[in-house]
Amino acid sequence: MIAVNPMDGASVLATFGALGVLAVIFAESGLLVVGFFLPGDTLLLPAGVLCAGSAGQPPRLVLWQVLLCAAVGAVAGGQVGFLLGRHGGRALLARTSRPRVREAVARAEKLLARYGYGKALVIGRFVPMVRTVLHPAAGALGVPTRPFTVWQTVGGLLWSQSLVLAGYFLGSSVPDIDDYLLPLVALVVLVSLLPLLPLVTEARRARRDR
Repeated sequence: MIAVNPMDGASVLATFGALGVLAVIFAESGLLVVGFFLPGDTLLLPAGVLCAGSAGQPPRLVLWQVLLCAAVGAVAGGQVGFLLGRHGGRALLARTSRPRVREAVARAEKLLARYGYGKALVIGRFVPMVRTVLHPAAGALGVPTRPFTVWQTVGGLLWSQSLVLAGYFLGSSVPDIDDYLLPLVALVVLVSLLPLLPLVTEARRARRDR
């Protein structure tokens, strides 16, 4: 029996390959309770690297399969998250007792209020934790279905394809890229948190002015 840690991107990729990308990205993009703790950036970037052959070693994954699975998982997961939020999601979001989930929900709502549907749904895809709660939150807050579908699809494709391709080109051009994967993933996560800086600054200013 094969033991797989779904929170470990390397374990998922080694066991399930491109199908693992589809399943994890689907859950991480909209299944609030499960997806909040699954890898996103830390799965897509290494998956792209594994699609590139290294010296003396052929590619371990097929690029078009990973791109397709990442796209389907991101778009379908976002839409399912929205539907869950539309049908009873507000109560689910209000009942959660986990501080990290509540903080992510608050940030998702502020992102929607600050940037509007289009920008928030695209930017939010690149922000860890926020992207998992953003789609259920959009459904619970009554975001219209058509603009949600358009912009979450744009955001899902930009996020999933760009990270896989970034990993692929790094794997193709940088020798022994596996040795630098952890710092690269940490850098991607750090950069993805930048859109939250205005929200954090506003919250601190509001607390200071009370």
